This record gives sequence, C-alpha cells and structure tokens, in this order.
Amino acid sequence: MRYTVRDLARMKHRGEPIAMITAYDSSFARLVDDAGIPLILVGDSLGNTLLGHRSTVPVTLDDMVRHTAAVVRATSRALVVADLPFFSYATTERAIDAAQRLLQHGGAQAVKLEGGAAHAATVACLVRNGAAVMGHLGYTPQSEHVVGRARVQGRGLAAAHRMLADARALEEAGAFALVLELVPEELAGAIAARARIPVIGIGAGTRCDGQVQVLHDVLGLDREFQPRHARRYAELGQLALAALTAYASDVQQRAFPAAEHTSTMDAAVLAEALARADQRKDQADATD
Repeated sequence: MRYTVRDLARMKHRGEPIAMITAYDSSFARLVDDAGIPLILVGDSLGNTLLGHRSTVPVTLDDMVRHTAAVVRATSRALVVADLPFFSYATTERAIDAAQRLLQHGGAQAVKLEGGAAHAATVACLVRNGAAVMGHLGYTPQSEHVVGRARVQGRGLAAAHRMLADARALEEAGAFALVLELVPEELAGAIAARARIPVIGIGAGTRCDGQVQVLHDVLGLDREFQPRHARRYAELGQLALAALTAYASDVQQRAFPAAEHTSTMDAAVLAEALARADQRKDQADATD
C-alpha cells in the first residue's frame, strides 16, 4: 500500500520527520522503496544527473513521463512525485496537459512545480481536477537564467516577506506539501511552523517537517560534485570506478570469464552441427 497525501499530513501532525529522495530509474527506485522512504521525487534534476545537461531546462515532458513510469513500476509503497518540467506550466492549459500525462501515462501520484503566488491559480485548477500538487520555493533551478547560480534565497526583508506570502498562497490554493530549497533555517522553520501542510527542506536547515536530497549526492555517485547541503552516506562512485577498472583489467588479461561463468555443450553435438552447416554451405556454393 502506497503512502498517501493524508499519510504525510498525519506525519506532520505527529511531528514525525519525512524523508524524501530523488530516483530516476527502476533499479534505484526499488532500493529507495525497500529502504522505507515514503516520498520519491522524480526530479527534473535527471537532466544533470542522468542526461548530461548543465541544467534542468532542457528536460522535456517526454523525459519526465518515461522516467516516472520506470520509478512507479519498481515501487509499491512510496508516494511518487514527478516534476513538471520547464515551461510545461507556463499556462494553466499546458499545466493540465502535462499533469495529465505524468499522472495517467507516468503513473505518478502527484506533481511538483516551482514558483509562488504567480502559480497559485494553476495549482488550484490542478487540485480541482484531482491532481495532488507539491510546491517549490526558494532557489528554483528552472529559473536559473533569471536568478543566476544556486544561492540562498530569502535573507532580506522583502524576499523573506515574499516567500512567506508565496507559501501561504500555495497552501491556500490546495498544495499538499511544499519544498524549500536553499532557504535560511530560521525562515524555513517559520514557514513550516505556520503551514498546515508538510514543508520539506533541501539546504533549508533542521526545522522543516522533512528533508529531500538528490540520490546521486547522498550515494556519492558524482565524485566531483558535493553541495554543502548534502551528506554523502556512501562513495558509490569510487566503488564503481574501482569495480569497472578491475573488470577491464580482467578482460584484457583473459582472467574473465572463468570456468564458473561459462556454459559447455556435448562435443559430438557440436561436431554434428558443424558438419551439417558445412554440408549446407557446400550445397549452396554448388548452385552459384
């Protein structure tokens, strides 16, 4: 049985921290589900982590549907949230079409969009039509061409006031949860305390109702990129490099495959098969 929006609301009410992490394919999604993590985000960060883009902007709706479907097929407990990609919610009509594809064809249980009060009407329309919507405030990666590089948002008076208003607008529009990215801990805590819905932080301190991280950061899959807000719980990138290097060496030295990796057949059967093949070849050559 999958977690539901109501389950998450109950977790906030009980003061039970909510763990959330990204996943983009069936292999890792299955591991996340087995770990008991209640929320999976199929983030458009797959543009950076999987597709080799420098940002999330080039990620398409087709990309998101394909990866969301893979994650959903591999899971049975986690609530799967899929990002609405760049410009797919520039109008309410486009947002409805994009959400429909992610929910119907991708199988997601919810969608996420970036931005505040300016998108409240879109959130409200999606909710009225049966879509569960998660908001995203603070640093919004899809807006990098406007806001610039990743940096903490909301430190100044005007920015903090605007973020408080945006959070309220999204909640009133019907969002079931809110992600705060790169927000001062004090402001994030104030938003979480005022909100009736779960507030999930990433680089937003300890006072949120939960935390979300990028899978590749947590597992150390990128050996060079390590954001300040992430803790590396493993160094799988180094382990993978060592394993692949050893594999290549074994192949080059003919140490792999060994007998235990190899199948055999009866020599007489092979001899008969070769004889028949040679006979057919001779007959074909004779007719040329």
